[in-house]
Amino acid sequence: MAKRDNPHETEAAEPVVETAEETAERLRQQGKGAPTPTRREQEAARKRPLVPTDRKEAARQARTKTQEARERARLGMAAGDDRYLTVRDRGPQRRFVRDYVDARFNIGEFLIPVMLLVIVLSFLPGYFQVYGLLALWAFFAIAVIDCFILGFLIRRKLGEKFGTTKVEKGVRWYAAMRALQLRVIRLPKPQVKRGQYPS
Repeated sequence: MAKRDNPHETEAAEPVVETAEETAERLRQQGKGAPTPTRREQEAARKRPLVPTDRKEAARQARTKTQEARERARLGMAAGDDRYLTVRDRGPQRRFVRDYVDARFNIGEFLIPVMLLVIVLSFLPGYFQVYGLLALWAFFAIAVIDCFILGFLIRRKLGEKFGTTKVEKGVRWYAAMRALQLRVIRLPKPQVKRGQYPS
């Protein structure tokens, strides 16, 4: 029986001859062009000595990395970046408290200078010592009253902003401790100017 030619049957393609460079380029584009390394070869490539060959250089590099990390943490803490703050300073409520205290004029800020003045007065003869101590105790009492007022204001402002049931514990103490520090030595550093109260 004679075989009929199929009109849809295509002719067999002629083999394409390529050069060695073309073959290498094709293989490079198609795959990695190298056999998969064995597990032993992979583990050997990943191995690093437990003890470095140059201990002094390794110690110097470790010190440099530690110093850089500490400097980043110090700058981040001073800037109020939450990633570098301690647990005590983190969170939106603590940030609000810091900004409120820093915007306010606090009597307790001047407690340390007043104490230094009293120490100087204690070296003078006569009634300077007595008046100095009385002034120190009076100033201390006023600063404590100011801290109580600050705590009341902070609690009310936080209740208005975050809701009365969501106010964190210890915010009044946190505000009082910050208010008793000199503005220049506070950490995190003040991010607002005086009178620039948070909204």
